[in-house]
Amino acid sequence: MIDITNTIGIIAVVTLCTIILRAAPFIVFGSRKTVPAQIAYLGKVLPPAIMVTLVFYCLRNIDFLSVHGWLAEIIASVLVVILHLWKKNILLTVAVSTIAYMLMIQLNVFGSFM
Repeated sequence: MIDITNTIGIIAVVTLCTIILRAAPFIVFGSRKTVPAQIAYLGKVLPPAIMVTLVFYCLRNIDFLSVHGWLAEIIASVLVVILHLWKKNILLTVAVSTIAYMLMIQLNVFGSFM
């Protein structure tokens, strides 16, 4: 049975954390019009670093001993690169490559190569 008190408490804590995180830059930087150099630097280097980390994390368990173990991942990864270089739309890139990957896995497209 679900305890409504715990559920409301969890929602309240998550809401409070979200509000604090959204308000933190305004509290820390106040009404400054320019961003400090350290923050601008982090804004430039963190997104690519996070993406590289995610790529390694997602591809860390590839099994190269069977085609079924790696072909769908490689095709989806190549699709990400091609779509991003072509359209430069992150939402489109992520959505299309995720759908393609899930279809390949769920329909067992490469199952006959095992």
